[in-house]
Amino acid sequence: MRIGLLTEGGYPYVSGDARLWCDRLVRGLERHEFDVYALSRSERQEDEGWIPLPPQVRRVRTAPLWTAEDDGIVHGRRARRRFAEAYGELVAAVCSGEAGGAGGISSAGGIGGVTGTVLEGAVAKGFDGPAVDGFDGAAGTEADRFGNALYGLAELARDEGGLVGALRSEAAVRTLERACRAPGALRGAREARVPDLLTVAAHLERALRPLSLDWYEDDGLGAVDLCHAAAGGSAALPGLLARHFHGVPLLVTEYGVPLRAHYLGASGEAPVRALLAAFHRRLTAEVYRRAACLTPGNTHARRWQERCGADRAKIRTVYPGMDAARFAEVGESPECADPHTLVWVGRIEPAKDLISLLHAFTEVRRAEPRARLRIVGAASGAEATSYLDHCKALAAQLFPDEADGVHAVGDNPVSFEEVGDPAVPDLAEAYAAGAVVVLSSVVEGFPISLVEAMFCGRPTVSTEVGAVVEVIGGTGLVVPPRNPRALAEACVALLREPGRRARLGAAARARALELFTVEQNVAAFRGIYLEIVSHAPVHRIVLDDTGEPLPFGSPAESHVPGRWTEPRPAAGGVGVTGVAGVAGVVGVVGGAGAAEISAAAAAGAGRAGPGRGAVGRPRWAVGSPVRATTPGRDVRSGRDGASGRSRVTGPDAALAAGGTSAAGTTAAAAATASAAATEPAAVTEPTAVTGSASAASTASAESMTSTLRTTQTAAAAAAAVAATVSARAVERPSAATAEDPVPTGEPVPAGEGAR
Repeated sequence: MRIGLLTEGGYPYVSGDARLWCDRLVRGLERHEFDVYALSRSERQEDEGWIPLPPQVRRVRTAPLWTAEDDGIVHGRRARRRFAEAYGELVAAVCSGEAGGAGGISSAGGIGGVTGTVLEGAVAKGFDGPAVDGFDGAAGTEADRFGNALYGLAELARDEGGLVGALRSEAAVRTLERACRAPGALRGAREARVPDLLTVAAHLERALRPLSLDWYEDDGLGAVDLCHAAAGGSAALPGLLARHFHGVPLLVTEYGVPLRAHYLGASGEAPVRALLAAFHRRLTAEVYRRAACLTPGNTHARRWQERCGADRAKIRTVYPGMDAARFAEVGESPECADPHTLVWVGRIEPAKDLISLLHAFTEVRRAEPRARLRIVGAASGAEATSYLDHCKALAAQLFPDEADGVHAVGDNPVSFEEVGDPAVPDLAEAYAAGAVVVLSSVVEGFPISLVEAMFCGRPTVSTEVGAVVEVIGGTGLVVPPRNPRALAEACVALLREPGRRARLGAAARARALELFTVEQNVAAFRGIYLEIVSHAPVHRIVLDDTGEPLPFGSPAESHVPGRWTEPRPAAGGVGVTGVAGVAGVVGVVGGAGAAEISAAAAAGAGRAGPGRGAVGRPRWAVGSPVRATTPGRDVRSGRDGASGRSRVTGPDAALAAGGTSAAGTTAAAAATASAAATEPAAVTEPTAVTGSASAASTASAESMTSTLRTTQTAAAAAAAVAATVSARAVERPSAATAEDPVPTGEPVPAGEGAR
């Protein structure tokens, strides 16, 4: 099938989130085709380029989310009115009082539960019990209001070519101000001042930039079978629009929850935090409500999704797949690391709480003087770099250089290194350098460093945050976050017990190989893809050359390699069934021969005619969707496909009204003419009988000639037999004459009608 992979700040760029698992997923599903639609987060990310892409990636379309030039579109009066109505409904739903307090957010934008373990605080009405699509009552009404306004803006952007200028206009700010001042608005929204309104309007413009993209045409996201968003929020917004415009089902995968990241990273004045939190909450709820399936990466993310209104029946937990081969050598070899060394590996940032780790290591050094701590990681960004400098200064203060003598050079027991240094050439060597791997985070989604340590067969000591307990199970020690004493005691316990370390390391490696490999991840998504498409297929209308719908024009089997798509040998350009059709034509006798001729010709046309040719494979299994190449009857308009003028009359018209195909109509007409010639009681006007027989004979000859044109002998035999049947039908008089017609008011006997 054809998958539209939607990413934000990740794949296919060299740096960014979800880059590795997206690449592994695409490479693992080599029988599917992928169209990648990527939103970049910065100019630097675009300058770094892409990773090498596998051949199953057919197309990559990118758009910058970090900047947008004014489209210069001048909207008319009607377009401005549509924008004011849709944008007004959107911000009114955001400012509505029902949005506050949900998911642990107060009306002032406060965040409940900084650790992110679960959403704390009261749950808004409509989110705490069973409901249709996760909503009921007033919450469902506001959700519909937000969704309808969002799709209204999308339709306006599609009609007008973009909304960048409109979202930046003064009219947008004034509309937001009216919504904040409306009765029933959030308390924080009512307190917003002009600078706050400008900040919120700018953020909304950035978040809604995907509405102005040209990705939603028939040859874009409208051509895929399934949209797979690698994250929620803005990354899933193109999938929502593809579902709205084309009915494409949406799959959303979240290994980290963007809504949770926004809560933890919220800054600014209280009105700004309140309004932005309400907007992201509304957008997340709409994504969860419209998605065909949600695949969180762990139970921690699943709890967030359920609290935000996701339907439990649509949630499938799929653990991220990681490459175990790169850690196989370290994991299978006996432990050869320094038994007194602790290792921390990861991205250096304040959420990792290295300050607590350094204070805990002071306690470890008192209990185990030979202990060492190796911190392996890099800082990205000004804030992270400043934090790294602070940690280095603290380490130098807590652990002054130690020397064996007066003239010896001191050595600090804490070292800061990066992967690629001479002492740490690769990531596997970083984990192999220590006897115990430590994680000291206060906020964590899916702890990738712990899984890598488990692949290496190393025991772990970690804080109880995020999905840590779910990942390690019983193969490591867990302590409360921000508790240096508990962290130090757990580390000392493992450093003093090598046997326990070995048992926990072996159990950790076995658990990681069972749950967190690339193979299990790819197999899970392969099954989910098939399940979604089977329950929510995209119905596309394929038209023939006359512009009429072509049933079964693009069957699913045409995309699946198998024996029905393999070429088969054929003799003389005519299939076996076509030869049998010729034999049937030659063996025709009696008045019923016309029907047999037409049926044989139709069978030959379907199996040995232009649809197969010399290669012997069905046309629907080759290349693009099938379109009619031979003229046929337009049963709706009553015109012949060849001439476009003659109408179908008599028995043909009755059969055509019943939806019979051209070949079937010819066969039925011939059968009717034969029955009329042999059964005098089946009364009709002589002219009609003769005309029907002649028309049937002529149609049969034309059908056979066009179908068996590759064989002159077959064409000659068909024409001769057709002429014979036509002559017999004309020469044989009917019992009904013009002088003795059947009254139109008399019903035809049931037995005769059946014949």
